[in-house]
Amino acid sequence: MATFSKASRLCGAVTMQPKQVWSLLSRILSKLLGLPGILLKKFRKEGVSELDAVALPELSQDVLMDIFSTLEVPDLIRAGSVCSSWHATYKCLLDLRQYKQPQTPCLFYTCESAGSNIGFLYNLKENRSYKLTLPEPPIRSRLLIGSSNGWLITADERSELHLVNPITGEQVALPSVITIEHVKPIFDASGTIHMYELSYETPPDLFDLGDLRDELYFKAFVFPDPSTTGSYIVVLIHEPRSRLSFARPGDDKWTSVGQGIGYKDCTYVDGLLYTVDWTGEIDAFDFTASPVKMTVIMDSLKYPPCENLYIIQAPWGDLLHVWRTIDVPPNAPSWDPEKCLAETVKIQVHKVDLEAKKWVKINRLQCDGVLFLGHNDSLYRSAQVHPGLKSNHAYFTDDCKELTVAFKNSTRDMGVMDLENNAKKEIVSQIWSNWPCPTWITPNLMKLNQAFNK
Repeated sequence: MATFSKASRLCGAVTMQPKQVWSLLSRILSKLLGLPGILLKKFRKEGVSELDAVALPELSQDVLMDIFSTLEVPDLIRAGSVCSSWHATYKCLLDLRQYKQPQTPCLFYTCESAGSNIGFLYNLKENRSYKLTLPEPPIRSRLLIGSSNGWLITADERSELHLVNPITGEQVALPSVITIEHVKPIFDASGTIHMYELSYETPPDLFDLGDLRDELYFKAFVFPDPSTTGSYIVVLIHEPRSRLSFARPGDDKWTSVGQGIGYKDCTYVDGLLYTVDWTGEIDAFDFTASPVKMTVIMDSLKYPPCENLYIIQAPWGDLLHVWRTIDVPPNAPSWDPEKCLAETVKIQVHKVDLEAKKWVKINRLQCDGVLFLGHNDSLYRSAQVHPGLKSNHAYFTDDCKELTVAFKNSTRDMGVMDLENNAKKEIVSQIWSNWPCPTWITPNLMKLNQAFNK
């Protein structure tokens, strides 16, 4: 298991054993630089721990940047630790924002025995885990409600939201929970918030500080905002009735969209937020308008499926509507929530035909497509671009709120499913704690350059 310490994430210096350095150099130098085999053998014979700048090829920073830009995050961080010149190239690549290599999604999880501030990334391409030290508050005390563009969206024990980049260690506090519409703070005699009121029904419900998050939050997303370079927008699906709120850098509160309820998933494309609700209806929200304008682009299904629904933009531009059926297995001996939770039994994919106003079932994804479903922003990847992934398969993690929140220590619904026959396999033998729920994350080394007002 490789380790990224807090210091290594911030400066790029990763402590590696000679065997690890040799493996990295073999992949980079022989494949990308075409070094003769005799030199590689010399490296191995002398031991990579003795390598210095004289032994490494003297390449210009421009050439090294071209090479480094082809590496995925784990190899890029390792390359940046080999020597001072390679580390300088690594820093320059990030500072100039020229690192845009497509990343293979990883499984983010925690492990009880590792400690409260430790997280892990399981790399599907390498079939190995990386250990990460994360900032306070402890990651194992948080609720994970989303993962987008390399960021985890978490709720702490006061139900306050934070963005966390597990690779860089950067953390951004989001506007307070008390600025969400329908949430009101309750103060004690000393003027300290000690409870929250949620205007869910009449009379309103009262929640302890750490209990509100389980009731309030469903899913959250971090989307790049094309209207401003380097900016972003955070979208939140929350109670009551699974409605939408959003915040941009500089905001000191959440803004309620105020239109529509029952949302399950969303995706952001060129200033438009596409959403799908529990009936299958697809709405488009124009975030360039003030106030935000909603348009219904696909009406509800005639017979709404009782399933988890997702919306994804395919690489060629089409919107995909994904139905995930969760049920108790037919061979289950009895309905015991602690022992026999419902699980994913079928995943169907439909193309959204906006002109004909209909859904077209897809049996095979184009471009050797691969789906990632869960609390992450729903993803479409290609096995051609990401070797090691199974084409025409869906990798999924548990995001059924009714089960994950109610039964935190039960086995999670996770696996990889063949979309042609719904045959299901495990991703890896269980290496994670069941709480917080593991989720997919796409590693990202870029830092957010704007924060929220608190």
